[in-house]
Amino acid sequence: MPDPSETPERMIAPVPRITIQAYCETPEAAAAVESAGADRRLQKAHLKVQMGGAAAAVEAYRNAPTPNVILIETQGSRTKPLEYLDQLAEVCDEGTRVIVIGHVNDVGLYRQFIQRGVSDYLIAPVDPLDLIASISDLFSAPGVKPVGRTVAVCGVRGGVGASTIAHNLAWTVARSQKLQTVIADLDIAFGTASLNFNQDPPQGIAEAVFAPERLDSALVERLLSKCSDHLSLLSAPATLDRTIDLAEPAFDGLIEHLRAAVPCIVLDVPHLWSAWSRRVLTGADELVVVAGPDLASLRNAKNLLTALQHGRPNDRAPRVVLNGIGLPKRPEIGAAEFAKALDTTLAATIPFEPALFGTAANNGQMIAEVQAGSKVAEIFSELSATILGRPEPRRTRTNLLEPLQPLLAKLARRKAS
Repeated sequence: MPDPSETPERMIAPVPRITIQAYCETPEAAAAVESAGADRRLQKAHLKVQMGGAAAAVEAYRNAPTPNVILIETQGSRTKPLEYLDQLAEVCDEGTRVIVIGHVNDVGLYRQFIQRGVSDYLIAPVDPLDLIASISDLFSAPGVKPVGRTVAVCGVRGGVGASTIAHNLAWTVARSQKLQTVIADLDIAFGTASLNFNQDPPQGIAEAVFAPERLDSALVERLLSKCSDHLSLLSAPATLDRTIDLAEPAFDGLIEHLRAAVPCIVLDVPHLWSAWSRRVLTGADELVVVAGPDLASLRNAKNLLTALQHGRPNDRAPRVVLNGIGLPKRPEIGAAEFAKALDTTLAATIPFEPALFGTAANNGQMIAEVQAGSKVAEIFSELSATILGRPEPRRTRTNLLEPLQPLLAKLARRKAS
């Protein structure tokens, strides 16, 4: 079951293509800014970190244009922060935002900063995520709905059922959480989402990827095929009429459009290691890594978790799902041993149910449509709630006599009369 004590990850919108220059006074603040700059949310921004504090910033911009955002660290009255901010205001270009990292928790000082046009004041030691959120908020217009959450699902080797889990996860999110959801099949040549959802859309993801100059919200809307009230499919053509040699940012524009339009996007990422797949996995809000209970899966999962950790230093660790547990007569690595080797807690273990999964695949249905009360359907329901930070309410025990209460009351009145 989902852990009710687990707090959902903060929703921080990616920062647009801006320039950020930081002027720090302590190595600790400089390290925190550098750490923030390595985060996936600042992937498009150009960040430069320098020492010298506010005094260095004033000198730097006397004869140079100012960037979109200036970060300044001050250490209280010793650096005369208000005086330097007044000088900085004289050389700042219109539209430049200033964020101050201070060492004094003083409401009066904070108010004076705000009166001088400072966008935000953060108390040192500053957390990289707090800094990223502060920068992100500067470019999020008031009243704009939150950016959609991306959940990337990938397998550590072929045949572990990652696509099946991605499809069932998206369907469950849409059905149980009543959340508008898109399942995007990124396996252009061999994708199976259209088969699993019994759909045959005339257009799909290839139109968006191979003609990025045509990409806009209207095109994305046309490419989506509706599977249910809350679920839409962005299918793969699954044809071999061309080779699929994609550039690293091939899916960037499409994912940005989906994030702006849909609260939840589940990305079915094929089992391959390329520049674009690494970029998609690194940039996702949530990662679900699917493995089987075998040695190759264990090795590949360990390598994948290590590789992704470098690009996601401030994110939650990927959620590992162990699939196909309990195949008769097959030696396998136990769930506890598998988790211990990866130094993680398994998000879910899915039993080997060939009849259930086979029936669903052949019928173009999801597991809960074939057998709603099955253990596997419950696992998908719990996993979807955990990923979205929306634990399902516990079922309350019903009173078995409740339907009979009116009849019992009637009999009691007769007896009394």
